[in-house]
Amino acid sequence: MNNYIITSDATCDLPDEYISEHNIDIIPIYYTLDNETIYGDEIKLPPQEFYNKMREGMMPTTMAINPETATKHLRKHLEDGFDVLHISFSSSLSSSCDTSMLVANELAEEFPDRKIIVVDSKSATLGQGLLVCKAIENQKKGMSFEDNAKWLEEHVPHVCQQLTVDDLNHLYRGGRLSRTSAIVGTIISVKPIIHIDNDGKLASVNSVRGRKKSLNTLIDNMTENIKGFDNDTVFISHGDCYEDAKYVADQIKERFGIENAMINFASPVIGSHTGPGFLFVSYLAKER
Repeated sequence: MNNYIITSDATCDLPDEYISEHNIDIIPIYYTLDNETIYGDEIKLPPQEFYNKMREGMMPTTMAINPETATKHLRKHLEDGFDVLHISFSSSLSSSCDTSMLVANELAEEFPDRKIIVVDSKSATLGQGLLVCKAIENQKKGMSFEDNAKWLEEHVPHVCQQLTVDDLNHLYRGGRLSRTSAIVGTIISVKPIIHIDNDGKLASVNSVRGRKKSLNTLIDNMTENIKGFDNDTVFISHGDCYEDAKYVADQIKERFGIENAMINFASPVIGSHTGPGFLFVSYLAKER
């Protein structure tokens, strides 16, 4: 019943120790920072160093998942006699999901007795990671391959993911904000509140003035939405602003009784588009 492996993309942003403990195969996604070196697998930068380089003015360029790399990772498990449940980065934010599905279809012809299911998380960073953790929990409880995939599909619309950024210029670079809005917003210290919608796209919720107000708004927005859902952990990823992440985790514990927090750096592929100082909160809720 449990003869399957759970895999995901590097954008799930789970801590290395969790990945190692639960034998999760993470498929790397590559990026460049100096237009020459390709980072993401054999060559890695410590997250803090990556964000420091962005603060110094270096602008990264990201890539989608590499088909050959994905094929290599997934084929190994099929050859070892395992089915594969792959939880992918949102198809609305990257072509990585489509690539994974294409690879899965090709490998299905090569291994007709094995199965690969690709779940579009319609999520990013630790919102995607939340689903990976739930898949691991389900597997440990004895849930079958097919039932686990079905559970994930049913819960994708209930992964609430809200974020705020500290520097509007990175949203401008990514085409999410006009140049004028970025300049004016920076001058008056506007901080956007953004969520990932039902299609897995970034969408504006509202804007507030000041960093502390933006952090508190992320917490305030949980009040009604989490009712009826059992969250024993809140998932918080950040762009090298651990103290802010810890503040949010402590406030959530105090206000909602959620004792545990998984806090981790957002990977460079995510941080490239949000910049240093961004903070991302994920949990199960009534709606996104």
